[in-house]
Amino acid sequence: MANENSFDVVSQYDEQELVNALDQTRREVATRFDLKDTKTAIEYDGKKSITILTSSEFTLKSVRDVLESKMLRRNLSLKILKDGKVEPASGGMVRQHIELQQGISQDLAREIMKMLRESFPKVRAQIQGDEIRVTSKSRDELQAVIQFLKAKDFTVPLQFVNYR
Repeated sequence: MANENSFDVVSQYDEQELVNALDQTRREVATRFDLKDTKTAIEYDGKKSITILTSSEFTLKSVRDVLESKMLRRNLSLKILKDGKVEPASGGMVRQHIELQQGISQDLAREIMKMLRESFPKVRAQIQGDEIRVTSKSRDELQAVIQFLKAKDFTVPLQFVNYR
């Protein structure tokens, strides 16, 4: 067992980078000429969601573009954003709730496990909460698994941590 190598497949984001991206977005919205007088509010509840309240759907799209560009500059994947529908708010404004996704769902974890069993018979994988631990005797096999998973396009961003 001392000869085993492993890593964890997780889906998470750096919360501080997200807070910084939101602050930069608020600052740019407050100073940009076309967005200055739109009474835009961007609220972050601390873990689960972001709410954007603004004057029209057009300005909502502009604010979203600014937010997405700030997130990309801070190396945050846009896959963590799960868009809610645009709904009318009081005073002729519009609101959109954006859910933040973190962790690998059980269905996706089972799908990943099935792919790994089919493609890499010598590798063992097990679900541990919202992450997957992959173990093997060969480090080369683990590197191949990482490259295999990076090549796939999943609904959530995947990171590979605790490589031992």
